[in-house]
Amino acid sequence: MAAIDAQVSTGLAGLDRVFRGVMAGDNIVWQVDGIDDYMPLVEPFCQYARSRGRKLVYFHFARHPALVDEGPGVEVQVLDPGDGFEPFLTAIHKTIEQAGRGAYYVFDCLSDLVADWYSDQMLGNFFMLTCPYLYDLETVAYFALLRGHHSFHATAPIIDTTQLFNDVYRHQGELYVRPLKVQQRYSPTMHMLHVWRGDDFVPVADSITISEILTRFPWSGLKANDPRLDIWNRTFLEAEQVVEAERDNVHVAELARDLLQHTLRMTVSRDERVIRLAEKVLNLSDILAIKQRMIGTGLIGGKTVGVLLARAILKRSDPRWKSLLEIHDSFFVGSDVFYTFLVRNGCWWVREKQKDPATFLDGAETARRRILRGDFSDYILQQFSDMLDYFGQSPIIVRSSSLLEDNFGNAFAGKYDSVFCVNQGPREKRMEDLLSAVRTIYASTMSERALQYRARRGILDRDEQMGLLVQRVSGSQQGRLFYPHIAGVGLSFNPYVWSEQIDPGMGMVRLVLGLGTRAVDRSDDDYTRVVSLSDPERRPESNFDSMRQYAQRRIDLLDLEDGQLTTRQFSDVAQQSPDLPLQMVASVDDELEQRARERGMRDVFSWVLTFEQLLRGTPFVADMRDMLKTLQEAYDYPVDVEFTANFVDKKHYKINLLQCRPFQVREAGTIPNPPARINPERLVLEAHGAVIGHSRIGTIERLVYVVPSAYGQLPLNDRHKIARLIGQITRLRGPDAAKTSLLMGPGRWGTTSPELGVPVRFAEINNATVLCEMVTMHGGLVPDVSLGTHFFSDLVETDILYLALFPQRQDNRLNEAFFDQQPNRLTELLPNAAEWAHCVKVIDLPNDQCRAVLRLNANTLKQNVFCYLEAPEATETL
Repeated sequence: MAAIDAQVSTGLAGLDRVFRGVMAGDNIVWQVDGIDDYMPLVEPFCQYARSRGRKLVYFHFARHPALVDEGPGVEVQVLDPGDGFEPFLTAIHKTIEQAGRGAYYVFDCLSDLVADWYSDQMLGNFFMLTCPYLYDLETVAYFALLRGHHSFHATAPIIDTTQLFNDVYRHQGELYVRPLKVQQRYSPTMHMLHVWRGDDFVPVADSITISEILTRFPWSGLKANDPRLDIWNRTFLEAEQVVEAERDNVHVAELARDLLQHTLRMTVSRDERVIRLAEKVLNLSDILAIKQRMIGTGLIGGKTVGVLLARAILKRSDPRWKSLLEIHDSFFVGSDVFYTFLVRNGCWWVREKQKDPATFLDGAETARRRILRGDFSDYILQQFSDMLDYFGQSPIIVRSSSLLEDNFGNAFAGKYDSVFCVNQGPREKRMEDLLSAVRTIYASTMSERALQYRARRGILDRDEQMGLLVQRVSGSQQGRLFYPHIAGVGLSFNPYVWSEQIDPGMGMVRLVLGLGTRAVDRSDDDYTRVVSLSDPERRPESNFDSMRQYAQRRIDLLDLEDGQLTTRQFSDVAQQSPDLPLQMVASVDDELEQRARERGMRDVFSWVLTFEQLLRGTPFVADMRDMLKTLQEAYDYPVDVEFTANFVDKKHYKINLLQCRPFQVREAGTIPNPPARINPERLVLEAHGAVIGHSRIGTIERLVYVVPSAYGQLPLNDRHKIARLIGQITRLRGPDAAKTSLLMGPGRWGTTSPELGVPVRFAEINNATVLCEMVTMHGGLVPDVSLGTHFFSDLVETDILYLALFPQRQDNRLNEAFFDQQPNRLTELLPNAAEWAHCVKVIDLPNDQCRAVLRLNANTLKQNVFCYLEAPEATETL
């Protein structure tokens, strides 16, 4: 290996810092769009060589103007590649030999050689024969290559052989450099885009600028696995020819229509409802763009389809969305890659068992472990490598995109994994992290959670292949932290209408600062901002004290130095983020500042995440209303979206639409009011606020009541036992089962933290009719209105009514005497559970002690729920 020489340089100190120094022996290739972008780099390189008395040799063989003028210390060799490969190579090698060690070299643009040799392979051969010779003589050499002009027969040998390979872009009058390969050197920002400003090359840290630049320039695409044309490539070659013919005004409309239908079924979906929508908003050029960014073959899966259709719908509806949406430069791993991986790694046999409801879990865990150790074919590894080079060191997320996912009728929300890749460190580590993420998602198809969901939905026998969506993480770097300014979920129909002044048809959003994981995964230790788009300033909380209490305090983000997804306190994040538009997302707590002044306290962090200025001072609410309305009209169905928003200056932002799927919701509807007067002794519970689901009237046959006072005294391990017991109760069959049930428990159902509620798995409560969270464990614990989370999607899909009960509020009532007096059937139903009878009560009505039935009147529009005893008579079912 050549030693680092402090006297070796590009002539640009800032560029040297990007490379962590130039080494004697370095061959440096610049991939440019034109020779004008090569010249600014050549000039300081030559000036440095002459100033240091280094021998400078310029090989001029291309048709473009000369890059280096003759003069003292400069040797110009004019060559004619038309004389043939061998004479050309011999002349160059002879000059190199005569120049000796430590010389500096400038080569013309190598792309010109192809015009004389008619072969990309010969260009690759020339470089592989010349580069090592220069390296051995400890020279430094510059080469240029035109982007998008060559096949991998040229680019692959050059990238493999050279020490440094860099992309150069010119955007809005500025020059950008992105190192793709820097041999034997590394820094946390080395492979990022760098903008040349003055003497410095500054890393570009925001996803908006990066994606905007990279998608504006030609890209060589993913390397094909075989130069021969199979049926997949032949079909897309025909599509390219048809698109070209359309541009030339040749009448091929019928052929284009047939090809569109054919390629949609090859790549997008075989679901007729999805196909009909796709035919309205996508054309052949769109399908070719998908194919260019596909790894492998097959279908791209439901999540990817949702993103692409939604973006196309918005752009067709109004031209402004083209500039408002952050550019999408994702990659798609075809579903055939998943099937091939299973076959290659001996896991296919498990798929057959999963179609049978009696055996669908057999062997799944063994297959899951085998998948986590599985390997990929060489050509897939090469395409993963190409994709990684495209993203550089930008953080990425690998997301599941199965065929049934995010489709009409099946959301699969949270059933399959998504994995963040911080994408930092040496290239080999970044590649292994990517492969590990892919394996993790493939393995999640064998998880009990996913398989139970499929069994419950009756789709075990459906074709469920796994595609993948690989997205650049939207956001910007703040020191060692990376996160978006705003993230959230949006629903085109608002199922939580806490005021009669709110129009549920105008939708809602759930906002967080930082990564959207805090918006889509139910956070046991924190809150989010829920916004009605019909009345954004009407909050569920009544005053600023409540706003402060229920504001988000923790931020999910990527720590680039630690290389992981993590959570930080809002105050810490804000103080480490000088470019965060704090006034857009937070409000000053005047009362806290006043108290701090009175006590002589300084440097008190007084910001509270309210998003008030975003909602009042920008068109964000109008934009989200328009987005959700447009998508709902196109889908002819309510929709559920995930998004981020990042400010590009103090007033303007771009929205990144990350996901769109049909929202399986039933409208609240209108029901009669409950009786005007209910005897207090017959009123079991009354709740106002945080009622989610469709309005309903009916009879509850079984109450499962977790006694707050007893549960609060249990050690944490025993609380997990209570959760398993709840699952046993809800899964009772035959005469011991109940048609309708109301589960009541302290804190949050489904929490991962037993100190905050009952840690049941959703599969243990999915048979419930109503789920009630009681604020009785401790005063600071408030049920989280988890709109847009995966937990909420499960409630919606299973049509479970959710309500929160605040016994300490005057308008909320809980008849504890009723629960004390009613017989507990727990030990009768589950004799082995006798030790928990003091903590879990199972009350069936009517019973020998109480002949009345338990009636439920839940009005989600008015946010009222009444459960009361009524004399037996004809009743409506829920």
